[in-house]
Amino acid sequence: MEGQDKKIEADKPVFEEGLQYHIECKPGDLLGPVMLPGDPDRAKRIALTWDQHKEIAAHRQYYSYTGKVHDVPISVTSTGIGTPACEIALTELLNIGCDTFIRVGSTGAIQPGLELGDLIINTGAVKLEGSSIHYVPADFPALANYEVVLALIEACETLGYTYHLGIAASSSSFYLGQGRPGYNGYKISKTDAIVPDLQKMGVTNIEMEASHIFTLGQIFGARTGAICAVYANRVTNEFDTKGEKEVISAANYAVKVLAEMDEAKKKSNKKFWYRKI
Repeated sequence: MEGQDKKIEADKPVFEEGLQYHIECKPGDLLGPVMLPGDPDRAKRIALTWDQHKEIAAHRQYYSYTGKVHDVPISVTSTGIGTPACEIALTELLNIGCDTFIRVGSTGAIQPGLELGDLIINTGAVKLEGSSIHYVPADFPALANYEVVLALIEACETLGYTYHLGIAASSSSFYLGQGRPGYNGYKISKTDAIVPDLQKMGVTNIEMEASHIFTLGQIFGARTGAICAVYANRVTNEFDTKGEKEVISAANYAVKVLAEMDEAKKKSNKKFWYRKI
């Protein structure tokens, strides 16, 4: 992008043909729903599961691929860790015309009965982060889109995966903000209360991105959802990187279901989707 002749505005750093500064994608580069893993390596692993894929960009932590799975278009962009990085990714993806997003990640379960490798579909999120407050009041709800939630449920049911529905807590902090000790065992008085308080509220899991993804989706009319594999069991204090294959497969299948929903709405002129039993 160096050496461009066109004057670039500091308030809106967009280059020729709508190329976005951080994700280095332009309109038309990414087709279909966009998977949002945090890890750039997971973005590549997701793309490798598709029937066809093509790398579009790899800049900073934002790695993007597009292709087809189950004969429908699909894309992926890694967001990096946390809501500030998600704000950049989602804003620039919206700028280039993307309108459906599924966070595909890992999480820590905080309720009994959730095992390592289980999948959690989040219907909403508690905002324990500092990004969404720049967009909405603190009491504005962070909710997933119902179509994405239904598509993820159908995917897990069809594929036979163990899954749970629940509300996440999205924290800006991995250590103290999720009730873990920091360097050299450092804590403050509220650290030990975070997980027990969330458990009493019925929150199922803690992660770091969903609340801001949901919030931006609500503001800008995009469909958003989140499905995560349980890597950390905060009840039994166990950790294992299990469930990535299943969470990717479920998200891929959900894209197929969303395409079927969209086609059904188009044919029947429905505003809201529902499946007759």
